[in-house]
Order: sequence, then structure tokens, then C-alpha cells
Amino acid sequence: MLRDEMGRLVGDAIHALWTRVQRYGAIGPRHRRARSFHSFGEGSLIAFPQTVIFGEGRIAIGEHSTIGPLASISAGMPSQAGWRGDPVITIGDRCMLGKGIGIVGHERIEIGDDVWTGHYVYVTDQNHGYEDLDLPIGTQMWKNEPVVIGSDSWLGHGAVILPGTRLGRHVVVAAGAVVAGLEVPDFSVVAGVPARVVRRHVPGAGWTSADA
Repeated sequence: MLRDEMGRLVGDAIHALWTRVQRYGAIGPRHRRARSFHSFGEGSLIAFPQTVIFGEGRIAIGEHSTIGPLASISAGMPSQAGWRGDPVITIGDRCMLGKGIGIVGHERIEIGDDVWTGHYVYVTDQNHGYEDLDLPIGTQMWKNEPVVIGSDSWLGHGAVILPGTRLGRHVVVAAGAVVAGLEVPDFSVVAGVPARVVRRHVPGAGWTSADA
């Protein structure tokens, strides 16, 4: 009984300590780290622990947005980490970006307002080339293409958004979908690998199959 009680007390203490660590380790607009961002809106938060964050001087976060724990957000190469200037990555107002999100920007990634995601979503505007058969793919020069994620959209768990993708407003990306350079109109649902439009909203007809 004494051992059980001690175990309970230790467990309670660990959970209380972790709650404090999460609270004070989060980055908010008044946190010293937030000053290094291009902008960091009132009421916004990057939860603790963060995985990798660099290039803050070219990352702009709107107001009342929450970025979940284990986030990786980078603008530019590690050698450019201290650069400032126009944003490479913009996250709008009232976004809710899930646990483990990865956003890797080199040219331009624009996330609109009220965008929500599931966990472990990945967004990038850069891919390596693979055409030279004599070189490892990882060492071949990359190609950048801007990415846009329209306002009011939802990206499901594990979705991957690749260079050149442009999602319109109020777009659903299904869990696990890989969107590779697709231009998606407003009020659509995309799914699959590679993703394609599977549903769309047609004025006067409502939501219909894209094949209809």
C-alpha cells in the first residue's frame, strides 16, 4: 500500500512538472524567441516541445493560431537561419496546425486563415531532382515552386503537400493524400496517391462526385 501511494505521488508530481514545462516551454507573442520571427500575432502559440525551428526572421504567424507540439518549421537553408526579409512562410489567423506538422519553405508557402490540420502533415515547396543517374538524388539540385493553402481548408492526418500545389478556399485533403503540384478549385475534396479531386461543390447541385 505504501509503495502504491508513493507511486501515485511520484506520478502526480511528474505530470504536474510536465504541465509546467509545456506551459513555459511554449512560444507565445511575448516570449523572447517570438521576437526573432518576422511577425508573431497576438494570441498565437507554438506548443512545447518544438522539434526544429529556424529561419524565424522569414516566418510570419497571424493572430490566434496554434501550432501543435513536435512541429518542424524552417525557412531557407540552415546557413540562412539568421536572415531576415519578406516572409518565406506565412501562417494566417485562427489556424490550428496539428502535432508533428512539418513546414519546409525555401521560396514561398502561404497558409490562409482558419486552416486546420490533423497530425503529422508535411508541406514543402522544394524537391530534389533525380534526372542525373550518376549522382545520388540527395545531392542533385532542387526545384522550388510556391505552395498556397487556401483559407478555411482542412488537411487530414498524414497528408503531404508538395511543390507547386495550390489549394483553393474550403478544400478538404483526405488523410494520407499526397498532393503533388495540383491546382485545386475552391470547395473541393482531394484524396489518393497521387491526389485528385474526388468531390466538388457545384452551385445549385450541392456536393457531387468529381466524375459526375
